[in-house]
Amino acid sequence: MRSMLSLSHYLENFAALFPRHVNEDPWTFCANIQSLLTERLKGLSTDYVVKGHVAIHKNARIEENVVLKGPCIIGEGCFVGAHAYLRGGVFLGEKVSVGPGCEIKSSCILPGSALAHFNFVGDSLLGSGVNMEAGSIICNHFNERIEKAIHVLVDHQKLATGVTKFGALVGDNVKIGANAVLSPGTILAPASVVKRLELVEQVQ
Repeated sequence: MRSMLSLSHYLENFAALFPRHVNEDPWTFCANIQSLLTERLKGLSTDYVVKGHVAIHKNARIEENVVLKGPCIIGEGCFVGAHAYLRGGVFLGEKVSVGPGCEIKSSCILPGSALAHFNFVGDSLLGSGVNMEAGSIICNHFNERIEKAIHVLVDHQKLATGVTKFGALVGDNVKIGANAVLSPGTILAPASVVKRLELVEQVQ
């Protein structure tokens, strides 16, 4: 049974990009992102250069020493800085900027969002116009807990996700300050602001 969480409420552009998945929970989408992107690779236009399971738009810019482990789709006008590491199924929408030294794992980042540098984003859905300042991270696993199941808080209700790896659902135009930490299971409404050095832990 899925939750009553509506992705379209948080991510305005999601339905246009992934119309078959609008009724999924974000943790389900992230858990299945590898197979989803593998299938999506088959229908890409000739505007993409495809090598194995990695597709890069011809107008995207990839700096030196970037590691791309497929499946991975990097959209038009994207920038990926030196020494970034993308793995486990990654989708970057148009004009997404990923700064030097970032790691992204099993995540979807919608158009116009930016990771400054030295960020980690794991098993997450990020909306459009999201900005993560330097060193801010989205954790995807409770390494320190014996019980590792992840819960989320939606409309003041604690919901079980049924997974042990899920980072965050970050709504459109959210701003995350430098060195902030989002705990596993974070849900941020559009236009939220996370202060620098803040720990977001919505479910104890």
